[in-house]
Amino acid sequence: MTMENMKKGLLLVISGPSGSGKGTLIKRLLELDDSFIYSVSATTRAPRIGERNGVNYYFIDREDFEARIADDMMLEHAEYCGNYYGTPKKEVNENLAAGHNVILEIEVAGSMQIKQKCPEAVLIMITPPDFKTLEARLRGRGDNVTEDVIRRRLETAKVELSKLGEYDYIVINGENMIDDAVHRIMDIVIAEKSRVSRANEFTKKFFAE
Repeated sequence: MTMENMKKGLLLVISGPSGSGKGTLIKRLLELDDSFIYSVSATTRAPRIGERNGVNYYFIDREDFEARIADDMMLEHAEYCGNYYGTPKKEVNENLAAGHNVILEIEVAGSMQIKQKCPEAVLIMITPPDFKTLEARLRGRGDNVTEDVIRRRLETAKVELSKLGEYDYIVINGENMIDDAVHRIMDIVIAEKSRVSRANEFTKKFFAE
């Protein structure tokens, strides 16, 4: 690894159950530090009211998405409710090479794909302090979901958190502690960029000058 390669950005995979506050946390992180870039996912579902192509998602048709899968143009992908969702590889790699820290906000299944394909990626799980807080957040959202939907989200959260051991870090997003959680992620990035394993050719380069 050369000094130039040491300037390469980190690939951050951020997951967390519904109600963990990961979306708010990521938004705040992007506001505070312009070295971070949010990776826009691609999907085959139709845009919802107010959604914009290239901002919320890249909206593409199923044939195009499957062609990208076949051509190994997706870092990860999954199918939910009859639609594909995934992360375009080219844009991520370009941003990493430019020194940006790229954030992927994806589910656990996609995170495991990234872990296999990109072992240098840093996986972070966002979670509330406890299950009671998670349930309270889901019930307090005011988005008029049914009790059945809430229960399904809670069960999904249990499954997602059962995979915590596959992640590198956990960041607890407590009540009114969003900035504390954001700075924990910043600290993780600083620590990861100082890993000897990310500079395994530094000594060779150092003495070669």
